[in-house]
Amino acid sequence: MSMKLIRMKEVMARTGLGRSTVYKYMNLGIFPKSVKLTTRAVAWVESEVEAWIQKGIERRDGDSR
Repeated sequence: MSMKLIRMKEVMARTGLGRSTVYKYMNLGIFPKSVKLTTRAVAWVESEVEAWIQKGIERRDGDSR
């Protein structure tokens, strides 16, 4: 099974969130945690970010019924 990692720029583009909001949501436990790549680089598992986006869509659709 192949897992793709995406960097902050891509996370922000896909979610519409800003950098500080991504980290705030991570600390609150409502956004996927990052994977440490090096001492200064992190990334996110693409499928986890996509699942988070999908949950938001499902919450939206569930609330409108």
